[in-house]
Amino acid sequence: GPPPGGPRPMGMGMPPGGGPNWAPVPALPPSARGGPGLGLFAIVALIVALVAGAVGAGVGVIATDGDDGGSVSLGGSNDSDTPIQARPPDSVAGVAQRVLPSVVMIRAQASQGEVGGTGFIVNGGYVITNNHVVAGAGGGQIQIVFNDKKTLPATVKGSDPSSDVAVLKPEGQHSLPPLPLGDSSKIAVGDPVIAIGSPLGLQGSVTTGIVSSLNRAVPTQGEGGGDASYLNAIQTDAAINPGNSGGPLVDGKGRVIGINTAIATLGGQSLGGETQSGSIGLGFAIPINQGKRIAEEIIRTGSVRQAKLGVFPDPRYQDGGARIMTQQVNGQDPVVKGGPADKAGLKPGDVITKVDGRPIEDATDLIAQIRSRAPGDRVTVTYERAGKEANVQLTLGAD
Repeated sequence: GPPPGGPRPMGMGMPPGGGPNWAPVPALPPSARGGPGLGLFAIVALIVALVAGAVGAGVGVIATDGDDGGSVSLGGSNDSDTPIQARPPDSVAGVAQRVLPSVVMIRAQASQGEVGGTGFIVNGGYVITNNHVVAGAGGGQIQIVFNDKKTLPATVKGSDPSSDVAVLKPEGQHSLPPLPLGDSSKIAVGDPVIAIGSPLGLQGSVTTGIVSSLNRAVPTQGEGGGDASYLNAIQTDAAINPGNSGGPLVDGKGRVIGINTAIATLGGQSLGGETQSGSIGLGFAIPINQGKRIAEEIIRTGSVRQAKLGVFPDPRYQDGGARIMTQQVNGQDPVVKGGPADKAGLKPGDVITKVDGRPIEDATDLIAQIRSRAPGDRVTVTYERAGKEANVQLTLGAD
């Protein structure tokens, strides 16, 4: 590998120093007792019990203070037998009613216990999730728990660590409908979104928010120091927590626009003496257009080819754009001979400032932009050389 702080070839990259801690949404942590995050379940149960106890005590005090020895009636509904009415189809409740049956909880048996996450059903009965949800299984047993609590074993059809996408195939029959897939290229900042998953093992949890930003370059490290992935992500303030990994981010019509994957955390910072973790309103999802392409390739071939530009960007360059290294990296030229960039005339020291007209902030941003595309895609690269700007069209290769 490269020296500490040194570059990696395009498609690998190095995350910049400082800033927030980017992390994949952890799969439900392994439990020493074999259950899915039993310690977390205990914490949640304790908090719920304390709140319920406090509310009950408050009601009791109020009733006693207002009671002069007579009976007290707090009233109640007389229509308890009335069935729950269908909600408007475009309301959050209406969308949730349609989407929830096709969202599953995933349990993977790892060496340290059971880990878990979320997935959703697509055409052919396949289930899309994150690679980091199932990577820890190491060939161990994987189970899918449907919304009606039916459980089926599943096998990994294929996965791609670099994009953090995996496809599972349930073993057995189910008749649940696939979720409709939207078009992530047509969403806008401010659009309402809904995240559905199993945070902390709480299956069928629904949270809401908006699209906070688009094309957010997010480098993440796989579980246990595994392969890094680089997301050209949708940012959302919908609450995403451990166990949400691999679940759908849907639009106001219930169409999947993203795969919930990562969160930003405060790391070692604390507030009130407690370390902050979980959702702080900064969640990230793989755009479904990219996720769909990768999943289809996995289903078709069992593997994935990533787009390749053929340069080594300098992760230490922070003056705007991504500068191509000027020295060899591990014996390789900074512009790979015969690669797409070489054929297009790019040279060491060139600063790539735009891809298809979208500004590039740094090396990580460039990596995320290229990774979001497919081999064979034609792109326009804007670059600066000796203070002069130029454009070049090239065809991305495959790694």
